[in-house]
Amino acid sequence: MQPVGWHVEVEFDEDDSHTRAAALLRLRDGSELRARGRASREPRDPNEPRIGEELAGARALMDLAQQLMAKAGTEVSDLERAGS
Repeated sequence: MQPVGWHVEVEFDEDDSHTRAAALLRLRDGSELRARGRASREPRDPNEPRIGEELAGARALMDLAQQLMAKAGTEVSDLERAGS
């Protein structure tokens, strides 16, 4: 059996108080899922861009996970209907 993998890209855009993440997941069937996440820094919080990236990235990846669950659910339903 040959190993299988997915490719995920996460890019960030930041300013002084906001971090935005854009995630892209490429699947074996050639489809792509895209998601976004955001994080905001309070003025009194330390300026640590890494933390904003982690939060925004996690939120984008959680969105991708939800989309992937929905896609799989639809595909299972389609297969069940086709088998009936």
